[in-house]
Amino acid sequence: MTDKKRPPDNLEQNLKYLKLPFMKDQYQDLAAQASQKHWSHVNYLEKLADGEAALRRDRSIQRRIRVARFPVIKTLDQFNWTWPKKINRLQVQNIFRLQFVKEKSNIIFLGGVGLGKTHLASALGYAACLKGETVLFATAVDVINTLAAAQKAGRMKQELKKYTRPSLLILDELGFLPIDKSGSDLLFQVISGRYEQGALVITSNKAFKNWPEIFNNDSTLTSAILDRLLHHAETAVIEGKSYRMKDQIEL
Repeated sequence: MTDKKRPPDNLEQNLKYLKLPFMKDQYQDLAAQASQKHWSHVNYLEKLADGEAALRRDRSIQRRIRVARFPVIKTLDQFNWTWPKKINRLQVQNIFRLQFVKEKSNIIFLGGVGLGKTHLASALGYAACLKGETVLFATAVDVINTLAAAQKAGRMKQELKKYTRPSLLILDELGFLPIDKSGSDLLFQVISGRYEQGALVITSNKAFKNWPEIFNNDSTLTSAILDRLLHHAETAVIEGKSYRMKDQIEL
């Protein structure tokens, strides 16, 4: 008479083949618990499935965080609200509900250096990763340099998708360095390609009236960029002195 029970090694091979690592590693321990606590077959299977799903979600989150290329992982809880002279805390906390990502609109953090704009932008991206959104973090200069190299190599279309495809693109430090005509045109393509197609977070140290200085004093191009950015956008203004300089300021 054939034994209907498969040996454990066969079960483990099948779970490995099906790429179910939690079930492979935990089915014996959970079976022991099931016996002690008198779980039904369905409850036992539910525990295995819950553990497998949780492991898969965690791995997916870690993969999204890795792909996002954050310079440093930041969270909203780490933000020092007491340092900026002016910041609308309720506005920022509301932004972290991430409704703007679903609406494919934009968030712009404006303020001087050292006030936490990059921290907030990174924390937004991290929060979005936890919620299952695809994110990419890049400085404005890095985007321009990458696209310029791709353009020369004839890979512009493919490389541009890297910045237009994610649910959320974080464009950091716009305005910290001047951008020439070619760079301005490349950045316009990114912003135009994401218009009403994906959410965008921008940090800048310059007020909107000074943005022509960023884009090679091209007022026409600047107007076209602002038109697309501000059509569906919320601006958070942060004022104060640089946190990185606080030790020198307090002397």
